[in-house]
Amino acid sequence: MNKFTTALLLGTALVAPSAAIAKDITVDVKMARFGGYPAYAAVYITNPDGSYNSTLWVAGSKQRYLGALRQWAKGVSVAGVTLDGISGASVGGGKTLTVSSSIADSMIDAGYEVHVDTAVEEGGQYSSDAAAPLTTAAMGQPVDGTGYVGTLTVKF
Repeated sequence: MNKFTTALLLGTALVAPSAAIAKDITVDVKMARFGGYPAYAAVYITNPDGSYNSTLWVAGSKQRYLGALRQWAKGVSVAGVTLDGISGASVGGGKTLTVSSSIADSMIDAGYEVHVDTAVEEGGQYSSDAAAPLTTAAMGQPVDGTGYVGTLTVKF
């Protein structure tokens, strides 16, 4: 076997498994129409047993208000999450927050869910304002929120 063929086979062996274990997802959080301050939102994944798994995005810049995102805050306090690179501005009424991320293929059709907690300064707080299962059947199907989230849609 020549050097080129050996390098090609080795390169394929190293790259192919990583392509098979990750799935790109897009999460669209369409906010309901509301007045006043923009909403803080945490977009995160829960395990099949309902416990916190990982954070995809946090919208809101004042750290003192992040505790109002109660279910998410409870999960991250146990996990010791660092928010560098996964946070941005809060989201106003009628606006859409779009989050792109990669998750393990093994999370699809395995009981994992994407959740969104929301809170508004001088307003209400909604733990699991919307939740969507990470399933092929639910892919692209909007889920209604119960508070500041109008709809949550997960695509992969």
